Amino acid sequence: MRLLILGGGSGQLSLIRKAKELGHEVVVSDYYQDAPGKKIADFSSESSTFDLEANLKTAEKYKVDGILTAGTDQPVYTAARVAKRLDLTQYLSTGTAEAVTNKKVMKNKFSRTAIPTVKYKILAADFSDQELEDFERPFVIKPLDSQGQRGVFKLETTAQIREKFNEVLSYSREDEILLEEYYKSDEITVSGWVVDGKTTILTVTDRLRFEAGIHIGICSSHLFPSKHLKKYYFEIKNITEKIVAEFGIKNGPIYFQFLIGEEGLKVNEIACRIGGAYEGDFMPALTGVDILKMMVRLAAGEPFEEKALQDYSLQANQKYLSSQLFFAGPGRIDLITESSELQKLPGLLKVGFNYRPGERIPDIENATARAGYFIVLADNKEELQQRVAAVYDKLKIIDQKGKNLVYREIGENF
Repeated sequence: MRLLILGGGSGQLSLIRKAKELGHEVVVSDYYQDAPGKKIADFSSESSTFDLEANLKTAEKYKVDGILTAGTDQPVYTAARVAKRLDLTQYLSTGTAEAVTNKKVMKNKFSRTAIPTVKYKILAADFSDQELEDFERPFVIKPLDSQGQRGVFKLETTAQIREKFNEVLSYSREDEILLEEYYKSDEITVSGWVVDGKTTILTVTDRLRFEAGIHIGICSSHLFPSKHLKKYYFEIKNITEKIVAEFGIKNGPIYFQFLIGEEGLKVNEIACRIGGAYEGDFMPALTGVDILKMMVRLAAGEPFEEKALQDYSLQANQKYLSSQLFFAGPGRIDLITESSELQKLPGLLKVGFNYRPGERIPDIENATARAGYFIVLADNKEELQQRVAAVYDKLKIIDQKGKNLVYREIGENF
């Protein structure tokens, strides 16, 4: 069979390899000419993953049998619409796909169905100060349909909102933005799989973040198990199952982000995809469930083995894991540690870099500035901390002045 995969960045490489490993031809759609996934795909196009018509043409040109994505939000909606238009296997309805990729639709559905979320308002450009009189400061503003923390700002005044309004819209296809009250909280992610409306939760991780001025929510790592799992397990399970039911999620992956603060658990946002912290790479070792294989088979309309899902117990999982989404820079790279050297270290499952020697790492404004990632597995938290530290000891991204640009203190903060 021939599959169209939306996106050819580092977050899709493992999915592309898995599809080829399972005997499929792969077409990669990505507007970047040098997207790394194109080097390992059978065919490729420069269609934006957001562009419905361009991807319809790509799918028709290559006569694809299925369409899918991983690790990124917005292409989920594109994939659902292409599948419907071309009568391909459609594991996610277009209505559900829109609801989990457009924050206006998502938040309004939270309100209608009593799913707990932070106080919010959809703002037009001509909003008045009076509309926000009953909102506590600071504010958080976001695009309605973007990803990777692009266009997300923490602000103190309505004047700042007006100043940033058009910048937020520049990351969106809408003419409104989302405003929320800032909720001081920890964040957790819930990854799972749905079969005929029944949910298996695979992991609950602490999504560790940092703030850089007005830029917030930038993820530095995921830690399993979450420190909140025991206390909140049943509430997490009940809300997850309610979301699946209310949003009509019948089959496939789920990736939900929850906030936990003084007012308890609130849902930040939800997605029907494999997470962007390389969950597809670490799930087999951590849970015994190969979600990349299941994703490929689901999109291809093929049956997949459910036994691993049925046998798995989140509460019985005694392993520890850190997926480090590390940052570095800014600066121009002269030398990077060879991946082969790092892969000799105990517990290291995988490592990858987003930049090469000669390229420049930008200032951190959102998740796109990540320098790379590595995943470490251990039997206990102390061993995990030691193994993560051992990787950082060897991990070097050296600039032309001989300085190591890696920000290890952000990643080791667990």
